[in-house]
Amino acid sequence: MGVDDGRLSTELWGETLSNPIGLAAGFDKNGEAIDGLFNLGFGWVEIGSVTPKPQPGNPTPRVFHLPDDSAMINRYGFPSEGATSVLSRLRARLPKIFADRPAPEPEAHASLRPHALLAINLGKNKASAPDAITDFLNGIKTFGPYADVLVVNVSSPNTPGLRGLQTRGLLEELLAGITAEREALPLSAQTLTARRPRIVLKIAPDLSEIELKDVAEAVKASSGVDGVIVSNTTVQRPLGLTDSRKTETGGLSGSPLKPLTLRALRTLRAHLPESVPLIGCGGISTGADALDYARAGASAVQLYTGFGYDGVGACRRIKDELADALALEGTTWRAVVQKAVGELAARQPIEVPKSSAESGLQTLIEEALSIKEQLETFGKKMAQDSSVLEETSGTL
Repeated sequence: MGVDDGRLSTELWGETLSNPIGLAAGFDKNGEAIDGLFNLGFGWVEIGSVTPKPQPGNPTPRVFHLPDDSAMINRYGFPSEGATSVLSRLRARLPKIFADRPAPEPEAHASLRPHALLAINLGKNKASAPDAITDFLNGIKTFGPYADVLVVNVSSPNTPGLRGLQTRGLLEELLAGITAEREALPLSAQTLTARRPRIVLKIAPDLSEIELKDVAEAVKASSGVDGVIVSNTTVQRPLGLTDSRKTETGGLSGSPLKPLTLRALRTLRAHLPESVPLIGCGGISTGADALDYARAGASAVQLYTGFGYDGVGACRRIKDELADALALEGTTWRAVVQKAVGELAARQPIEVPKSSAESGLQTLIEEALSIKEQLETFGKKMAQDSSVLEETSGTL
């Protein structure tokens, strides 16, 4: 795996990651290759989506490669072995030493590695009611003790009704329920970490500017959402696609997704405070792509289609390209992100303390009364002078 270049170090939630390159959900749906993927050099590995009950997903064929466009269309439909199966794999990877340890160390991670995070992407069963949140709540309870991050996936285009949960009212209800469920997890039950998992929302790139503002408001209203992944696959078919399979139904990923994701990321960044980090995902296959996301305000990025096309060396190659680009500019990933987020993130309104506001108002009133008094005095004096002048004129 090697040691990452120091220029690649990034920070999420006060924790230092050795590099900002993660693997998105969808590649390892059932948690079968977690440690092998970390060994390829990823700073973040996200498994899933995992549904509470097993389900087969949509009928095959359901994956279509568009190599001329460096893209892919899928309509998987959340095929999953279910929570019980994935949970057994997570438990099986734990060293025996953890069984005898009285409590997790403060810096411990569910990834079982320093400076890297394990995320679990939570999905809904197709048979569940579209607006029900029970599947997500069950996922929080089941996987909370075994994850650094839990990702709430409301953006897959392949599960009927799922994207409807991105509307503001339903999203606020969902996030309130999820964050409350996370806070209800007893710290004594945290198997691997000394804290509860972070909650991250994953959204679609197809949301309008108004819809993205609504997402931002819902995130801010919840006060317990720790970040947002922008974005999932798109149902749009951008101009320029050449492969004959471009008309297949499903979500498009790969290089054509990048402009859509960057637009959504910049919009959302402008409506969320610096305290809520964004993770960019969509069309990243080079170090330059990753740097574009950093400049748009993303604290980290994720690969999916690019990794599928390029294979096991993709992460290392992208990190090398990124380190070279940062060295050429004489900067670091963290510095680029801090500058971008500082310039692009929403500004918190400055609240004037009530006492100061009242004091300022009283001062204005007093000044106005003083001016009024001076004007009245001046008016009386002018009247007197005028009377004297008239008398003098009459005498002359």
